[in-house]
Amino acid sequence: MGNKGSILVVDDEPNARTALAEILKEEGFSVETAADGFKALSRFEDFGPDLVLTDLKMPGMDGVELLKKLRSQVAEVPVVLMTAFGAVETAVAAMREGADDYLTKPLNTDELVLVIERCLERLRLRRETQELRSQLAERYRFDTIVGSSPEMQEVFKSVAQVAPSRATVLLTGESGTGKELVAAAIHHRSPRKDGAFVKLHCAALAETLLESELFGHERGAYTGADRRREGRFEQADGGTLFLDEIGEITASTQVKLLRVLQEREFERVGGNQTLGVDVRVIAATNRDLRQLVAEGKFREDLYYRLNVINIQMPPLRRRPSDIPALAMHFLDRFAKENERSSMTLSDASLALLAAYDWPGNVRELENVIERAVVLTEEDVVEPRHLPAELCQQSGEDTAPRIPGSPMADIERFAILKTLEAHGGSTSKAADVLGISVRKIQYKLHEYGAAPKSQVPAIRRNSDSAKAEA
Repeated sequence: MGNKGSILVVDDEPNARTALAEILKEEGFSVETAADGFKALSRFEDFGPDLVLTDLKMPGMDGVELLKKLRSQVAEVPVVLMTAFGAVETAVAAMREGADDYLTKPLNTDELVLVIERCLERLRLRRETQELRSQLAERYRFDTIVGSSPEMQEVFKSVAQVAPSRATVLLTGESGTGKELVAAAIHHRSPRKDGAFVKLHCAALAETLLESELFGHERGAYTGADRRREGRFEQADGGTLFLDEIGEITASTQVKLLRVLQEREFERVGGNQTLGVDVRVIAATNRDLRQLVAEGKFREDLYYRLNVINIQMPPLRRRPSDIPALAMHFLDRFAKENERSSMTLSDASLALLAAYDWPGNVRELENVIERAVVLTEEDVVEPRHLPAELCQQSGEDTAPRIPGSPMADIERFAILKTLEAHGGSTSKAADVLGISVRKIQYKLHEYGAAPKSQVPAIRRNSDSAKAEA
C-alpha cells in the first residue's frame, strides 16, 4: 500500500489500465482501477481517492462526462485526463470544465508522476488552507483579534476579565501589535457596547489642538474657533474613549486628563461651564511610562490612574505560531477586497513568514500580505511574491539546526546547497544526494524561491532527461 496518495485509474483498455496501476504502485501510490466511467463512479464512493486519472475516450461514459459527474459530487478531487495527441483540443476544453491537467499518449512515466505530484500538492495546499480557515473561525478568533499562542491566550483572558468592569486599562507594547483591536474588543464585550467607541491618536496633534480634541472648545476660544465644538470626551459619554500614544501628551494636558479621570468632569477650552461625563478610558503606548515618570516627563499620579489594569501586547516575533493564522486571515480579507478568487500560501512562503523577525509586528505582516495579493496573478503566494528582505533576514543560506529543524528544511538546504556547489546541474546533484533528477526538479518547483540559475527546464520526455544525466 502506497503512502504518497491514492489514485483511481480509469481506462477501458485492460493492458493500459494494469500497466498504469503497476507504475503508480511502484512510485508509492495506492491505486484502484475501473474499466469505464460508470464503474469509476461506484469505485470512487468506496475508495475515496485523492486523484482520478482517466482516459478521455471510453464507451458509455467518456472522461469528460465522468469529470462532470465527479465535479457535481465533490469539487476538490483533482482529475487528470489521458488523451491521444489528436484529441488535445478536447482535453483543453475539458480543463475549462474543471479538469486539473491532461497527458498525451503514449504516456511518459516521468511526466505522468510529475503531473500527479503537482496536482496532489495543490490538493494538499487547498486542504491545509481550509483547515486554517476553519481554525480561524473556531479557535483562533477573539472578536477581530487572531492568535492561538499562549501569549495571546493570556491577552484574551485579560480582555474577558476586564471587559465587564469600568476600570481604566493601559495597553502597552510595540507599535503594530494590535493595541487598538484589543481596546475595541474590551469595549464591545463591555456593558458599554451600545455606546460610542471613540479613538484619538495623541501623538498626531499639537498641544492646543489636542486639548480641543479631548475637551472641545467654545466659540472664539482661539483663532479659527468660529463655533462651539464637542470634544472626544463628550462624544464618548456612555461609551469608551481610546487614547493612543498617551506617553506623548504634554504636562498641562496631563493635568487636565488626570482631573477627568478623578472627578469625571472638565471644561471646554475657552469655557467656564463644568461638564460631567461617564466615560471609560483605555490608553495605549509603545513607550515605557515608568521610565518617563522617573525622568520627570510623565506625572506619576496620572500613570497610576491609567495603569489600573495593564495588558501587555506581545510582539509578533514572540508568537511565531500565530503567523500562519494571521497570514491566512489577511490573505482572505485582501483577496475579497481585491475581488480575487480564493488564495493560499505555499509551504515555502509560510516558512519565510515564520522565520522573519517582524519589527513592524502584525501591521507589517498585514502590509506584506496585501502587497502579495496585489502583485501576484496566481492563486498560490510563493516566496518570489514576498519582499526581498524576508528572504535575506530569514537566512535562506543559513544551515538548519540539527536537531531542531523539520526534515523538510534539512532536505531543502541539502538540495539547494548541492546544486549551488555543482553549478546548478541537477544530474550531478542527484548523484551526490542519491536521489532522482525528477525529484530535484519537483522540489525546485515546490520551493519556488530557488535562484533561476538553479532551476532547470522540466524535461517533457525521458530521452531528454537521460541526455542531461
